[in-house]
Amino acid sequence: MKPLVRNILFTGTFLIAAHSLMAVPPQEDDSWTEGPNTAYRPETPPLDLATLRQSAASGDADAQNNLGFMYASGLGVPKDYAEAARWYRKAADQDYPDAQNNLGVMYDNGKGFPRDYAEGLRWYRKAADLGDVKAQYNLGQLYRHGYGVKQDYVEAALWYRKAADQDYAYAQHNFGVCYKNGQGVPRDNDKAYMWLELAASKSIGSDPKKSAAVRDTLAAQMTPDQIARAQRRAREWVPGAE
Repeated sequence: MKPLVRNILFTGTFLIAAHSLMAVPPQEDDSWTEGPNTAYRPETPPLDLATLRQSAASGDADAQNNLGFMYASGLGVPKDYAEAARWYRKAADQDYPDAQNNLGVMYDNGKGFPRDYAEGLRWYRKAADLGDVKAQYNLGQLYRHGYGVKQDYVEAALWYRKAADQDYAYAQHNFGVCYKNGQGVPRDNDKAYMWLELAASKSIGSDPKKSAAVRDTLAAQMTPDQIARAQRRAREWVPGAE
């Protein structure tokens, strides 16, 4: 191969690789990075779709949100993201936080609309300001990874903390990782261990094995007294107290 052609190919390959690296913000292996996946889901599907439609049409925000979820998931009806968004928005416009979060998830995932992290963030914030735990966690994710907003570990830790204080396992895990890595908060192994221990103690809502694995990696850097102190703090923890 002639030197000029070889150089052009090498440069093109280098530029493509560099673009790929710049396109995705860096992610830590020990944090939750799967994306939102936290849209509100009815505990059981409604038995009477006609009644649900009637309630939604009459302005019931809970019914509107549930109907939106059914269209978004194809639960009992053909999957239709546009129809899902229409019902979510009706509930969201009534300041129904589950629906506001769900609209954020649709924008975040690019379902029903072109992916728009900034618009997702706007809806997450509306729900998060009303205390919605999943929206608070989702905001933390966007700030942590710089999706649709300037990367800001302090802001990420703030929203993880709000959700962690409501005993939300995913947020407890990531808030513990923030302390472990000194991202957005001062590095503190005791607090990191405590939050990871709380996440690992959950039987549902997360993967306790993953939280336990990160906690145990951290434990290798701690003394027995430090571990015992962190375990005691986890046992004595009550929401909003730490």
